[in-house]
Amino acid sequence: MYNTKSRVPSVPNVMKDPFGRTIDYLRISVTDRCNFRCVYCMPEQGFPVAPKPELLTFEELERLVRIAASLGMRKIRLTGGEPLVRKDLPELVARFSAIPGIDEISLTTNAYLLDLYAKPLKEAGLTRINVSLDTLQSDRFKAIARRGDFERTMRGIQLAQEVGLHPLKVNCVAMRGVNDDEFVEFARWTLEEDVHVRFIEIMPIRWNMDEVGGFDAMQPHGDRGLLQLNKVEGDMLTDLQMRKMMINASEIIDRIEMALGPLEPHEIPTNGPARTYKLAGAKGTVGFISQISHDLCVRCNRLRLTADGFLRPCLMSDGELSLRDPMRAGASDEDLRDLILHVVAHKPERHYLAEGQKVTGRGMSQIGG
Repeated sequence: MYNTKSRVPSVPNVMKDPFGRTIDYLRISVTDRCNFRCVYCMPEQGFPVAPKPELLTFEELERLVRIAASLGMRKIRLTGGEPLVRKDLPELVARFSAIPGIDEISLTTNAYLLDLYAKPLKEAGLTRINVSLDTLQSDRFKAIARRGDFERTMRGIQLAQEVGLHPLKVNCVAMRGVNDDEFVEFARWTLEEDVHVRFIEIMPIRWNMDEVGGFDAMQPHGDRGLLQLNKVEGDMLTDLQMRKMMINASEIIDRIEMALGPLEPHEIPTNGPARTYKLAGAKGTVGFISQISHDLCVRCNRLRLTADGFLRPCLMSDGELSLRDPMRAGASDEDLRDLILHVVAHKPERHYLAEGQKVTGRGMSQIGG
């Protein structure tokens, strides 16, 4: 039972983890549901999802963000699943934007519903967006995402630019043998538009497939990048396949420079973990998030809150602590602050993916990508 008696806590203005990193960034998954089935993220039939009563309500999320802001959290990112499938998301953004201390509210989305929500989200106080987009080819889009529509996704990106959600970042998961022939085209996009493309190393993080059924190997089919699963039901890329598909940043840079000229180092606001470059005369930038080949943990400043209310100190660690259950049992704000500080105090120094670490608990859509 939680002690709900009032007390004057010792609350820091800035949270530091055991390794001296400032923790000021909270990634919040607002849903574990998604309208896509990307082959590196989810099986065709999807993952088991939390019953809606187990998801945090807007009131609960607002309370936790207020407490987090009092501890030094300054940046909020809304994720999923696909966050735009959560009903009335602009209302939640408006609640967060009214909280003192919150300087930035961003969103990671597949952009399929962005044509409906770009303007309302901007008006509610959303600062910027990251769009997950792994290809610029319509047929390949369907092979990778297995849902949605490429043209509508691109229309959503255009509307986000028009309403002023800047800087607009496009996250492309780089996959050898799937989309590695498109890196130059993504970079060329930054010459023509104020778009910030970031190539992300594919991460071998997945649900324990014993829970949802087995899988066979994924094989190329027909044209390059068109993928066919030997078992359509229940399949996604395996840990081994993802490791074999990984392409490091230096190889991508070489390909882009060979076609388009040198990439010069360049910083942009809200750069986060990306190492960013710019082509001569480009309106946008090209960045690289290399969480495996270039360990980014030394600069990690974030915690993750799952849609069902568990706080995680690390994407790659299966450790998490429920904030929902204590909150619904009557925990005070001070109690919840203590739990958040407890998670910060147990943030690991780094992951060990390069050494072969396997992460099996929750899948990315259940943690918040």
